[in-house]
Parts: sequence; C-alpha cells; structure tokens
Amino acid sequence: MEKLTHQEEEIMLIIWGNEPGFIKDFIEKMEDPIPPYTTVASIVKNLERKGYVKGKLFGNSYQYSAIINEDDYKKKFMSNVVKKYFENSYKELVSFFVEDKKISAEELQEIIKLIEGK
Repeated sequence: MEKLTHQEEEIMLIIWGNEPGFIKDFIEKMEDPIPPYTTVASIVKNLERKGYVKGKLFGNSYQYSAIINEDDYKKKFMSNVVKKYFENSYKELVSFFVEDKKISAEELQEIIKLIEGK
C-alpha cells in the first residue's frame, strides 16, 4: 500500500464517505478553496493508479469506488507512524499526547476501560 499525499488523503476521505461517486460528486463535498475539476480528476486517477480506487465507465464518465478499506488504511499508516516516531511503542504515543495535554485523564480512563473490556 503506497503512502498517500495530503491531497490524496483528503479526496480518499470524501470517497470513503460518499462512494460510489463521480468526480463532480466528490467536488460537491469539498471545502473552499475547491480545486479545479481537472485537478481533482488527476488526483483520483493517481489514486486509481496506486490501487486505492477503481473506476467504472458510465457513458462518458467514470464512477469511482474505493478498493482499499478506510480502516485498513488507518491501521497500516498509524502502525508506520508509531514505528517511525514512537519507537514502535503505543505507550510512547499515548505518553506523547499526555505530555502535550492533548488527552485528558478522563479519556485515558475510557481507553483503559476499552482495553479491559477486550
């Protein structure tokens, strides 16, 4: 699974939330500033080349749907982030957010309950 650019990830999030769809459907879901149609079409073609989406021809337009599941993408790339930046330790990841005050004690308790419930 090839890493996506920021723009590709933005469009994949739209595709995952609105599939199947045409380029115009994805553009309608984008926030300002909206890139030109040709830019979005080019990004979607790159996603197709990378194996993230597939297109199905309807008349003279392609309808796109995801091949890669959103959860699979998240797992793969979160694992890479943990490995690369946190010495392959999820504890280090959580510690980072605690020290940076991005996670509260209440949220940590919820995480503990999730872990204990499994």
